[in-house]
Amino acid sequence: MQSSLLSLPQQHAPEVMQYAPEPPPAASYPSSTVELGDLKRILVRRRFLILATAALLTLGALLYGLFTPALYSSVAEIIVDPQDLQVVTNDVNPSRVPPDGGITMVESQVAVVQSSGVLLRAIAATNLTEDPEFNGQGGLLSHLLGGVLGSGSAETDKTGKTLDALRRRLAVKRADKVLVLDVIVTAKSADKAAKLANAIAQAYLADQASARAKMATDASDSITARLEEQRKRVQRAENAVEAYKSANNMVMAAGNLVSDQELTEINTQLAAAQSRTATLKAQVDQLRRSGGAPDATSEAMRSAVISSLRAQEATLVDQVSQLGTELGPRHPSMMAAQQQLRDTRQLIARELGRIVAAAETDYERALANQQALEAKVAGMKSKSLDTDQASVKLRELQRDLEAVRSVYATYLQRAQETREQVNVDSTNARIISDAMPALKKSWPPLLLLVFGAFFGGLGLGTGLALIAEYSSPTVLSSAQMQSAIDAPVVGVLPAKSARRRWWPFGGAATPAGQKMDAVAGLALRRLFSSSRRPPDWPLVPSILLTSAPEDAAQRGRVARLLANAAAARGSRVLFIDTNNAGGGQKEPQPGLLDVLRGEYAFEALSQYAPGSNVAVLGKGRPKAAFSEAQGVYFTQHMLAQASRNFELVVVDGGALADNLNASPLVAMVDEIVLVATLNATPMRDVTAASQAISVMGRLPTGALLVDEAA
Repeated sequence: MQSSLLSLPQQHAPEVMQYAPEPPPAASYPSSTVELGDLKRILVRRRFLILATAALLTLGALLYGLFTPALYSSVAEIIVDPQDLQVVTNDVNPSRVPPDGGITMVESQVAVVQSSGVLLRAIAATNLTEDPEFNGQGGLLSHLLGGVLGSGSAETDKTGKTLDALRRRLAVKRADKVLVLDVIVTAKSADKAAKLANAIAQAYLADQASARAKMATDASDSITARLEEQRKRVQRAENAVEAYKSANNMVMAAGNLVSDQELTEINTQLAAAQSRTATLKAQVDQLRRSGGAPDATSEAMRSAVISSLRAQEATLVDQVSQLGTELGPRHPSMMAAQQQLRDTRQLIARELGRIVAAAETDYERALANQQALEAKVAGMKSKSLDTDQASVKLRELQRDLEAVRSVYATYLQRAQETREQVNVDSTNARIISDAMPALKKSWPPLLLLVFGAFFGGLGLGTGLALIAEYSSPTVLSSAQMQSAIDAPVVGVLPAKSARRRWWPFGGAATPAGQKMDAVAGLALRRLFSSSRRPPDWPLVPSILLTSAPEDAAQRGRVARLLANAAAARGSRVLFIDTNNAGGGQKEPQPGLLDVLRGEYAFEALSQYAPGSNVAVLGKGRPKAAFSEAQGVYFTQHMLAQASRNFELVVVDGGALADNLNASPLVAMVDEIVLVATLNATPMRDVTAASQAISVMGRLPTGALLVDEAA
């Protein structure tokens, strides 16, 4: 039934009650950050962009792998020993192993293998300039560019192109801590790749041998050119020595001056004479000191004559003694024996005298010889002093001569050695593994390209998704929402529930729906636990839900969910839908707008849904506008009347930025809840909704988030 009320002018409207529940004190919420769960929501939401990017790159890699001509790689292995072969002692290329074990030297050989000299040798050995794959003349585009841009000699241009192409197809690698070089060549033919790899390895060895031979040749030529000059220097030094000796009358024998040799010999003779004189003088002195017994001297003891006479004397003494005992002193035999004894002793005395006289004679002769030698030495010393000054210059000239001779001999020996080294290869490098034709193609690796493109596309798509997300940020987390509206997030609801009817109200809920009812009930408790409603406040508790226009469906769903959650707990709920004109009929039915204009009584329009504790009030007929003061008055009157029959009013306030008809409700409701969808609602829409609430004189008191990924 419909009953109309007279429209009350604003001046006759009763004074509007001034209470409006204030939001709780602003808490300090954490700053907006992106967490792992937020990244997951971004990737799930942008999954089509990510998968499309990965699919595009994978398709491109697959097409490239299918239509690109196959390439084959062959490897030739060369071992390079830092210590060269020891062929001669004085090698032009000395073999010394550096402190790092030769790794640096072997690493430099990588550049040598790729040098133009080695590659040109390999090109000449394989006649590679005639191969269209390498000489740059294998395609129509090459012919056209050659005709337009070609310059210089055709043969030189072909060689240069072949060299560049071979260098692009060549890779020289050295594994860690080994002295082996891998020469890798890639070509369209497996046999050609193996042939080129072996040719480059042989060219490297030939280049090393040629370089060492050239070094030996250059060294030999340089040393040989210096030999004539060194020979002339030796000749000049010899002439200078001989001229100086001739000018100073210095005769040499066995490398020394004759005068020096004579002085040395006479000094030796003088020393011997002095020694002999001293010995003879000692003998004479001993003989003189013996006085009457010269027979006690060593000379007498060594004399054979004295020894014989002494023996004879001893015999005669024995004979005289025997005869004296037998015959007596007067016997003729006794007397004869005594005479013989006296004669023997006289002979001994005379022999001892001769010994003394001979010793004195020898001493005098030795002394005279010594004096003569001393006089001669003194004369030669005076003469030697005159040649000493000349000898100083002579020795200097001789030292110069010896030095020049030594250098000349060294040059001569070195020249002969280097001439021999020209024909000797001391390089200690060899091919340990010849290249063999490859059995499988090395490029393109189709499976690797596809997998790489797929995962690379995933990475690129993820990057594009993050760029797209941060260029237009959305609500990513509760912390971000709280920081944006300066109000708490009272709950996070899943986007869907299996087989749950949200309209009309009522009906049995599934287990998943019961879980969402629990979340909604907890959100209601959080909202009203922080409310500052006075105990005697006459208006019914009320909640207004608003959102961005894009979240209208989620906002309506959440509003109905809150109404159902409260009704399920025995509360009578009034559900006001500011977006629904009523029942889906062609002609709009009276509703909220009619009440706010004062045309209908609230009790006449609210109707309970069948089998439910929820009464529904539609939007009504937007046929005429009303003043804000009038709307606030009738809103207050409506909420006061609703407190008689209802415990809660849930208002689907629509998008407040586009729905000014809801401003009276904004002024009078207890809680204003902003609804947003995680990873879908743009932050600019959240800011716009919050500003619209602020313009209407209120601030959001909470937020409810919908998680589409749940």
